[in-house]
Amino acid sequence: MVREDELDRFYGLLDDLETRVGGPRKLKNCTGYMDWPDRGVYFFLEPGETRESTDQPRVTRVGTHAVSTGSNTTLWDRLKQHYGTGDGSSNHPHGGGHRGSVYRKRVGEAIIEKHDLHDDYPDWNERWSSIDRERSVVRDEEYILERRVSAYIREQPFLWVHLDDEPGPDSDRAALEQNAIALLSNFENPSVDPRADGWLGGHSRSRKIRESGLWNINHVDDGYDREVFGLLDRAVAVTTPP
Repeated sequence: MVREDELDRFYGLLDDLETRVGGPRKLKNCTGYMDWPDRGVYFFLEPGETRESTDQPRVTRVGTHAVSTGSNTTLWDRLKQHYGTGDGSSNHPHGGGHRGSVYRKRVGEAIIEKHDLHDDYPDWNERWSSIDRERSVVRDEEYILERRVSAYIREQPFLWVHLDDEPGPDSDRAALEQNAIALLSNFENPSVDPRADGWLGGHSRSRKIRESGLWNINHVDDGYDREVFGLLDRAVAVTTPP
């Protein structure tokens, strides 16, 4: 019951956050011209799925950025990688580059598994350095799947917090991301807020994604520190609408 109580506490803070920012956003409605904080942590929610005990949407991915020393990436830089390309892209509008976004890569993998599209996308899991063919050819072949990934991710509501400290693996952002993932994960834990049978992540090749109920792999089998509540509480208090 301890973890269940602490999940209630965590989601209570997300409720406070939702009130402060005027509700979740969807990437399909976002641009870089909005007043995003330079640095922060984001929480993607699953449309139509709620926690087992309440009507709160459940978190399915936690992420941050600039966890390498000296990194200059911003919160919007990371969100834009997940968003993909816009309608102004001449070659691949509303596509994307899953090799720059592990979230896009994992969603694409699950779509491939669900619909048995392995022969259509043989290079999806390969790095560019491992692919002998022309990149332009591979991008053209993968474009339809990139569009499907974009359509899926852009419909996921998300919340974010402003948490600005120096880039690095010991940053508060890294600590909040790691501990939130560990708390939310059902991997090798008694299941709390089990995922609906139709959740796309249930088709993932990764056992950690399927069983954790998150689109994360790192930290799903870690223990969590209760500092997550203090970090999230302080971050919520300074977060404003974009």
